[in-house]
Amino acid sequence: MMSQLEHALKQLKTNGVRMTPQRHAILSYMLETDTHPSVDEIFKALGGQFPNMSVATIYNNLKVFLDAGLVRELTFGDGASRFDANVNEHYHAICDDCGKIVDFHSPPLYQIEEIASEKTGFIVKNHRMEVHGTCQECIQA
Repeated sequence: MMSQLEHALKQLKTNGVRMTPQRHAILSYMLETDTHPSVDEIFKALGGQFPNMSVATIYNNLKVFLDAGLVRELTFGDGASRFDANVNEHYHAICDDCGKIVDFHSPPLYQIEEIASEKTGFIVKNHRMEVHGTCQECIQA
C-alpha cells in the first residue's frame, strides 16, 4: 500500500511538478504535522534545515500543493492562512485562548447543504464547520 507521501509525490509528478529538496521538505512537514501551520510556522520549522529558503518559497510551494489537491487553505478570521494536509472530510475544534486547532471526525453534514440551498437558492458547493472553546492545556493552565 502506498504511503501518503508516496501518493503525494506521484500526484505532483503526474501534474508535471519537479521535486526539489525544499519542496520535498515542505510536503513532508505538512504530511507529518497535525497542527495546521501558517507559512511562518513552516518557515521556522524548516529554516535551520534550509537557511536560504524564503517565506515566498513556502507560499509558492503551498500554492502548488493547493492546486494539486494535497492541502487545503484555512482562514479563521485572524488574518493568517493556515494549511491542512488532511483533505478528507473533517471538522475543526479551535481553542479561543491559545489558537490550537484540532481535527475531529463526525458524520458529514450534507443535509445542511441541502437546507441552505432550498432556503437561499444558492448552489451550495461545500461547507465548513468549526467549534470554539478552551482546550485541555488552557483549562489546566
